[in-house]
Amino acid sequence: MDLFDIFSGKKSLNRTGILDGFCDNHIHLLPGVDDGIQSMDDALELLDIMEAAGVKTVWCTPHVMEDIPNRTDFLKMHFEKLKSLYKGDIQLYLAAEYMIDSLFQERLEKDDLLLHANNHVLVESSTISAPYNFKSVLKELMRKGHYVLLAHPERYRFLELKDYSELKEMKIRFQLNLTSLLGLYGPAVKEKAEKLLSEGFYNAVGTDTHRVKRWQQMEGQKISKKIIKLVSEIPGI
Repeated sequence: MDLFDIFSGKKSLNRTGILDGFCDNHIHLLPGVDDGIQSMDDALELLDIMEAAGVKTVWCTPHVMEDIPNRTDFLKMHFEKLKSLYKGDIQLYLAAEYMIDSLFQERLEKDDLLLHANNHVLVESSTISAPYNFKSVLKELMRKGHYVLLAHPERYRFLELKDYSELKEMKIRFQLNLTSLLGLYGPAVKEKAEKLLSEGFYNAVGTDTHRVKRWQQMEGQKISKKIIKLVSEIPGI
């Protein structure tokens, strides 16, 4: 640890203890199915790196959207192949990150969804503007008996603090991108993530990792003791 770390009260992520026993609720690890990891070799390398860092559980959450219309059976097949080749100790699970679009509505109507832990469905929106039916789709998900887990809410420019409060009152649950707190999406997203974290909005944490190098970059980023404590208090789902 250098002198700056001592006086600033910051530590590199891989020295904070956050990753010890960590459950990554959002990662694009399943190879070759979306814009995330592209090869099985890279997927296995990343799992080895994550295991060495202390990660215990990983939820593979490939994109499902109109532009990447992954079928449920296709994703299950690729997931089983990954599980058969990985020989480490991380517990692997399969869900998906669903874009709120017309394809998602079709899948929802057919009950054709890959569920996250405890009947949660991980959903996302454009970061720039909400779909016209944003809240109605979330309500329909809940009407069907699911819990809504909103991916990286700190990245949505169209949401203000009052909007997050309204969503929380609707029983929407929020998944923090750890990379947002580390400034990897820019200062505005970092500031919003810290605000939501300090006010207790988050229910789960993920990294949204798409590349091996991104994970390695994340591990070296500095994080304050206050933020470390707040992240450790996120309850999980």
